[in-house]
This record gives sequence, C-alpha cells and structure tokens, in this order.
Amino acid sequence: MRIAILGAGRMGALRTEDLIKVGAEVTIFNRSSAGAKSLAEKFNANFAEISDIGKFNFDGYVVATATDSHIGLLDKLIPLGKPILCEKPISLTVEDTDLVIENCHKFGTQIQVGFQRRFDPPISKAAKLVESGEVGILYAMHMYAHDHQPSTIEFLEGSGSIYRDLHVHDFDLVRWITNSEIATVYATQEVRQHKQYAKYGDADVSLISLKTESGVQVAITGTRHNPVGHDVRIEIFGAKDSISIGLNRKTPIHDIDRELDFAAVRYQGFVERFREAFAAEAAAFYQFAQGNIANPCPPESARQALKVALACEKSIKTLKPETV
Repeated sequence: MRIAILGAGRMGALRTEDLIKVGAEVTIFNRSSAGAKSLAEKFNANFAEISDIGKFNFDGYVVATATDSHIGLLDKLIPLGKPILCEKPISLTVEDTDLVIENCHKFGTQIQVGFQRRFDPPISKAAKLVESGEVGILYAMHMYAHDHQPSTIEFLEGSGSIYRDLHVHDFDLVRWITNSEIATVYATQEVRQHKQYAKYGDADVSLISLKTESGVQVAITGTRHNPVGHDVRIEIFGAKDSISIGLNRKTPIHDIDRELDFAAVRYQGFVERFREAFAAEAAAFYQFAQGNIANPCPPESARQALKVALACEKSIKTLKPETV
C-alpha cells in the first residue's frame, strides 16, 4: 500500500511512524521541501514536492496539515477517489464540511476523520460495555478535557474556539458512546488566567451541560492549562455500574487523601496521553484503505460534532440553552 502524507509537522510525523510500522510505503509532501526531506530521512520514507503530488499514484492519502489548508487539499484529493484520513476538523464551518461530503458522494471517495479518542483502548472498552448493556440504562456522564499548556497565539488565530478545537472530541464521544444525537447545550466560559484567549473571543475555561435525544445528561469541563499535566477523563454512570476512563497512575491530578499510587510525572501532552490511540487509528486507516473494514469515522461524524460546537458558541452569546 502506497500512502501519501501531506504535512511534516507533529501529526505528519506521527502518521508516518505509525503507517510505516503497519507496512505502508510512505511518501511525505510538505509546503517546505526541507521539512519533508528531514522527516523522510528520519523514518527512511520517500518525499517529494507538494506541487508534484498529482504525478504519483497512491492507494490512500493523509491530510495532516493546518486546518485552514484542509479544504483546498481535499478539493484536489477527493476527485482521485482514494481513501483519505483527514485530521479533525475537516473545516471550521458546517457549510464547507457539507461541500466536502457532497464531493465525496460525487466521486465515491471516503474520508476517515481523525477522532483518535475512539481508538483509545479504555474509551473503546467503555463504549462496548455501554453498547452491551453491562452499564445499564445510562444516567449521566462527566467529561474532563484539560490541556497541560495554553495555546500559542499562532494556534489561536486558526483554532476556531475551545468548542471547535478541544471539545469537538468530547461531542463526538458523547454521540458515539450513547448512540444518540445531542439535542440541547448550555455553555459558559471565562478567561481566568491566559489573556491571549480574550483577543479571539475565546476562553481558557469552559463548562458545558448537554442532553442527548435519548435523555442522557452530560457535564463537560475544559481548561487550556493544567499545571500537573494533560487530563482527559470520562465517568459514566448507569443503572448497573459506574465506570471511570483515564484514571490511572499518570492522571494529572493530586490525591488529597494520598491513597492512590500516582506516578511522579504525569501525562505531559495529548500525544503522550493518546499515543496508543493514534497508532490504532493509523492501523485502522490502513485496513480501511485496503477495503478490509468499513470507515470507522465518516465525515458526517465531524459535521455533527461541529454543529454541537457552534450551538455552544451561540449559547455563550444568548446566555441560555440552545438546540443543536
């Protein structure tokens, strides 16, 4: 299988490493040919000028570039009719996402969206427990999405908001785990410490209350800074069981009771927290591109999660719950 990876940054490097491990022949393309060359040499892969990508024949493509470049690249790749792994979000607007989905239908192209948390072993196990009925009727969920370090100004300029960037993962998991669409949201936010967020109408702290169409109530907290580390956890409460996901020795929170055996150093970033998930996601894309499995995360999932994020932004302005 010949896979083209567009982007030689952090995500491009992750995708290159993981796809080579599962047997793919990788060629790297990047705006900077020097960046592509450097990454290719590190993993003994191929590289080429991004302007020449149309001269090659690949079995699949990975779009691992900045969000604002996704639409332009997808416009060129979708007509080729080959499977694509695109990092989330496809776009920051529903309108552009709809155009991508429409083009996919037109050319028979399938896009797998990079919601890596679905491939995290504990999260995947929890979803199966819910689906099997072992947790019972779902009562509620608590979700925590706390970054270790605040975003740079360069990142903030194109991130959209804390809802479209950070919480879109949570919204996808709510839909996936409960097997129900999100009906209503109520969001509040503040800039508590890191003032650069205010410049973009964004926040470094968020709190979301939402309810699914099936009646599951979910509380989500978000922070752009956690001095202890990167904290992503889920608690699921049902009629038969209560389960926690992401609570382990490396969870970045201090135990006042001092009864838990935490590690000295906790998760320092999202790559470390979800490294196994990224590898499993790349392996799934490799199988998907070969036609061995169905698309594990279609673009419609990205569209629905984005709609929830936009409803949260509307709730911030209206100061009341909003329908998705």
